Order: sequence, then C-alpha cells, then structure tokens
Amino acid sequence: MAGTMRAMVLHAPGQPLREEHLPIPEPGPEQVLLKVHACAVCRTDLHVVDGELTQPKLPLVPGHEIVATVVTPGERVRGLVPGTRVGVPWLGWSCGQCRFCRSERENLCDTARFTGYDLDGGFAEYTVADARFCFPLPSSYRDVEAAPLMCAGLIGFRSLRMAGEGPRLGLYGFGAAAHILIQVARHQGRKVYAFTRKGDVEGQAFARELGAVWAGGSEQLPPEPLDAAILFAPVGALVPAALRAVDKGGVVVCGGIHMSDIPAFPYLVLWEERVVRSVANLTRLDAVDFLALAPRVPVRTEVQRFPLASANEALRALREGRVRGAAVLDLTGTGESLHRERPA
Repeated sequence: MAGTMRAMVLHAPGQPLREEHLPIPEPGPEQVLLKVHACAVCRTDLHVVDGELTQPKLPLVPGHEIVATVVTPGERVRGLVPGTRVGVPWLGWSCGQCRFCRSERENLCDTARFTGYDLDGGFAEYTVADARFCFPLPSSYRDVEAAPLMCAGLIGFRSLRMAGEGPRLGLYGFGAAAHILIQVARHQGRKVYAFTRKGDVEGQAFARELGAVWAGGSEQLPPEPLDAAILFAPVGALVPAALRAVDKGGVVVCGGIHMSDIPAFPYLVLWEERVVRSVANLTRLDAVDFLALAPRVPVRTEVQRFPLASANEALRALREGRVRGAAVLDLTGTGESLHRERPA
C-alpha cells in the first residue's frame, strides 16, 4: 500500500516524540498491515521514552495497546481477512523454537521482540504486526474502550493468575491495570484493598467506586492481612511494604517490566513461606482467555482520550499521575484531549 502516514516518533530517550510523515509499511509474509484506530498509552511507553528501558530500536514508533483493522494480510497469513478488527499487545514476536516457546512460555522466549520497543508500534496511523499476535476483539467494546485491555488488562490478568486464588487481594498503584483488574477480582468473589500514593484522595475514591473494600496510602497496612498483593507501581520500596501486608504463605507479584531498586529488608518479613515473584509479558493463551472473560464480567474501561498529535501530552499526564483509568490515543478523529469517558 503506497503512501505516507502520520506517526509520533522517538529519536532519543528523554526527548519529546516528533510528529512525522513516514512511508506506510509493507507487511511481510507472516504479517498483517493494520489501520490503527486507537492505542492506549502505557507506563511501559513512559519507561521507554524516559530511557528507563535502555535498548529500544531508534528511531521508534512507540505504542503496544493497539486496536486496528486488517488492511492487507501477508501471503502466508490465514484467518485474518481485510476488515477484521484485532488487538496487538506488548509481546509482538517469539521464535517458536526455544525451550520456553515449546513449553507454552513464549513470554520468556530467548529472542522475543516487543511492540513499541523492538518493533514499531501503534502511535501511528498504520502499523504491521505478526499475525500470530493479533487477537480478534469482543464486538461489545468500542475501539478506545478495547485499547487498555491489550496491556493493562492482559498483564493484570496474568498477574492475578500468578497471585493464586486467595480471597483477600491488595493492589498497589491504582492506574490503568488496577482499574481493570479490580473488576475481574470482584467478579471472582475476592475482596480488594487498594493502595495509592500517600494523599491521593481522588485515586482512593476511584478505587472505592469500583468496589474496593478499603483504600489508603501505600505506606499503610490494610485492616486485615492479605492473601496476595500485586504491585503495578514501579517502586521497589513497595516490595517489603507488601510483604508486611500479606499473611503467612502470601504472594507478592511485581506486575511491571521496570521497577526501581528493591531496598534491603529483614528476612523476617519474607519468612513463613511468603513469596515474591515477577510477571513477564503475556502468552497468547492469556490473551485468548482474558478477551473471552472481559465481556462476561463485564470489564468497563474508563479512558481519557487524546488525539495522536497529543501523545506527548498523554505521556506527561501519565507521568504526573493525572490519568484516571487509562490514557488512549484516538486516531478516529473524534477524540478530544482530556475528555473522560466511562461506558455505561
């Protein structure tokens, strides 16, 4: 497909994205060319742009929570015809041959490539993606509503699986992922305790609106011990704080790809069979299972829409903690910067 497209491009970490006109990419034999309708803005994008994830391809089109329709499938692609609406997540390619791929742990693939990091992503009018990592989306979600499901939703869902089945769940950092995950956890009958930055009264009220039985600052202990805690805030000091909050045998799951250093802490807070573990990316099975579950809950995403040209504004709002729910770039031309929308 000849022609050019608008894209927001990162040329060096720490610099603002530049709006540019680039050639529309051509899909390879196992790829699809996609017309992007929406792309959520993730904290991982912030880590890339700010240089905390240190090895992106440059120049780079960020963005890995993509909602798009198939324009042109590659010659070896089957099952994705033009017009099919799909979501594209962070994990954009795996080799299929290493021991991790062969054991259904492709999220740990030795040579994995990631959308919006190793591969150009969705902060553009068009992108290409490996057909294996394009997932049909539930029709009940509009484009901007579906975009946060592709990372905030998927990573939260995998983190919840890693947290076990205990009924008392703590969520540290109440942003895009937590506002989705609390709905899934409540659907499963769990009690959710929300932890925010100290003094974040608005975030705590938001958590209570979504059904948290308690909300407070991350420096506080919950009113009862937790069975598990999931950390979405990239703050290493929250690991020992969460360990103190979980009961014997409790699990602390670090859900982010980047975190500041974890400070030293006494063995006593880990003792009694408490567990600390990380979550890396997602598998295709996670995507299939979560996208089937989300409309049954039903998960409702709250979004702030920004036009493509305002990607830097969206990143700044996320960096400053001014996003309620998820920030989404709306490429349909109908979104307005900072417009809040919550589906009925």
